[in-house]
Amino acid sequence: MKKIQKTEEQWRQELDAETFRIARQQGTERAFTGKYNDTTTPGTYHCACCGTALFDSAVKYDSGSGWPSFYQPLQAEVVAEAIDNSHGMQRIEALCAVCDAHLGHVFPDGPAPTGLRYCINSASLDLRER
Repeated sequence: MKKIQKTEEQWRQELDAETFRIARQQGTERAFTGKYNDTTTPGTYHCACCGTALFDSAVKYDSGSGWPSFYQPLQAEVVAEAIDNSHGMQRIEALCAVCDAHLGHVFPDGPAPTGLRYCINSASLDLRER
C-alpha cells in the first residue's frame, strides 16, 4: 500500500474540525455520541481521511463501550498499531495504515474468532452502504 502524506495544514483544509481533532490529533469522541455507534446498516467502513476500506459491517458488534466496535479489519494490513502511553495507561492505538489517521484503540476483550475489539471513533470513519 502506498502511504499518503500531507501536511497538517492540508489535512485541516480537507477535514471538518471534529474529524481533524480526532483523526489527526489523536482525539476521541464522547462515548455513545458517534454517528455509527448504533448503526446496523450493511456496508463498508472507510477511513474518513483517505478513503481506505477498513472494516465490514458484518464484523461490527455492540460491545457496550459507546463506540463502534469491530472484531477484525477487512485485511490485517489496512490497520496499523502503535503503543499509546497517554492518559497514564498503556493501550494499543489503531491507525489507518495508509494515512496514519487515528482510528481508536484495540483491546484483547472482543468476541471469537479473533478475541479483539477494535474500538473506533465514528469521526474517523465513513460508511459506504451496500
